[in-house]
Amino acid sequence: MKVLGISGSPRQGQTTDILVQEVLNGVEGDTEFISLSGKRIGSCLGCLGCVKDNVCKIKDDMSELRQKIVAADALVIGAPNYYGMLNSLSHCFWERFYQFRHREGDEIAGKLGVAVGVAGRTPDLPVRDIENFFTYNKIECIGAVTAVGPASCFTCGHGETCRAGSIHMTFGPGTKITKAITPDLAKQQEKIAQARALGRELGNRLLMR
Repeated sequence: MKVLGISGSPRQGQTTDILVQEVLNGVEGDTEFISLSGKRIGSCLGCLGCVKDNVCKIKDDMSELRQKIVAADALVIGAPNYYGMLNSLSHCFWERFYQFRHREGDEIAGKLGVAVGVAGRTPDLPVRDIENFFTYNKIECIGAVTAVGPASCFTCGHGETCRAGSIHMTFGPGTKITKAITPDLAKQQEKIAQARALGRELGNRLLMR
């Protein structure tokens, strides 16, 4: 069996990447992790070039990813919350799944999936979007895990003084950025345990097939 983990976060090595990898760590089988950060993945153009053969005609990094997606038995997809929804890089990735939805459309139907969401306050929102995409593409979502991650305001250099940023809105004006208030997945051991448990469940489901 093969489980493919994909993180749609543009920030490599951060909470979304790590949480997706923790799910994979729970899988007793062949796994692969891919970060979409730095990859060229444009939005669907609605050109309908994929209708005849279920292959997108846009020449970018999605072409290589397509082969890995088709070969996988299960997908673990993670995304951060940007403005109350999953971020645009993740959305472009999902839009390109339109190539699988014509005629038989059975190259990804029936796969298993796990949704991973990360945000400063509401990580359930990208999970909602990922679960919807799974449903549209006939992928069975067996579960989801969320975690709180640090907003960019914690590291931008102006977080303590910016009146429009997350620090001001969450903790109030004049708040100093300290380790104590900075979200860290290492402080959320229950989320790591939940992610690994989901990975084990995913692996067991695949073995039963």
